[in-house]
Amino acid sequence: MVQIPFTKAQGAGNDFLIMEAAPDRLARSPEEIRRLCDRRFGVGADGIVFLSIPGTKAGVDADLRLFNSDGGEAEISGNGTRCAAAYLAMKGVEHNPLAIQTKAGLKNLRLVAHHANVWEFEMAMGSPILAPRNVPFVPLGAVTEPVVGFDLPLSTGAKRVTVTSMGNPHCSIAVDHFDWDWRACGKEIETHSFFPRRTNVEFYRLDSRHAIEVRYWERGVGETLSSGTGSCAAAVAAILAQQAESPVTVRTLGGDLAVRWEPDGVYLTGPAEITFRGELFL
Repeated sequence: MVQIPFTKAQGAGNDFLIMEAAPDRLARSPEEIRRLCDRRFGVGADGIVFLSIPGTKAGVDADLRLFNSDGGEAEISGNGTRCAAAYLAMKGVEHNPLAIQTKAGLKNLRLVAHHANVWEFEMAMGSPILAPRNVPFVPLGAVTEPVVGFDLPLSTGAKRVTVTSMGNPHCSIAVDHFDWDWRACGKEIETHSFFPRRTNVEFYRLDSRHAIEVRYWERGVGETLSSGTGSCAAAVAAILAQQAESPVTVRTLGGDLAVRWEPDGVYLTGPAEITFRGELFL
């Protein structure tokens, strides 16, 4: 039996196991990742963050790889990357901003506040990807303009969607309320044939010109209390549809996140809490 230290953290209710090692040294199969993330037979988490500290490139504090609870690797998680930054800060890495290399590129996180085991960071997410061919989104693969108001065919009837990417694919839908089976809708859209890499799905309701409430169906996880990249995608979708203006407060079931869309890209601000540490038995 091998004993592996781990740290658990959560960002707005989106929880992750954090381990210092390359994934092939620890979680040797998708089945093992699924077991560790299982909330009855494992520790329980929406995903696992593997960190190599410092990063392989000069000036990079850590290289990050993320696996969702279904065992598949994802390009990026906004909440997960903030949790990784909190872990680095807890270890005494004092750079501000912190530089973390993800599969979706290098991300810089500026420390905003710190109290006890909670850190708040503003994360530079980069510019949203709006060209359908780069999401990718099959039916409009040659189109370079943003997809706002596309009627996506579904088993229960078409839904009007906005398609973007924050380094990972997103499908955002404006709704009047959440008193309907949006989970089944999200599950169907996640594996829709129009999204060759599958997709994350956000259902957002307008509260005001500067606030939206969101529910999330995450690719490879299912329903989550929040999503960092999903919050950015939903805010971008609302702004593209001229329903909202930056900055946008995103109200999730796990707490509020702040999104602003500037000429140089999208910025996501929110908390990350280190909840506990322990050992895994592999």
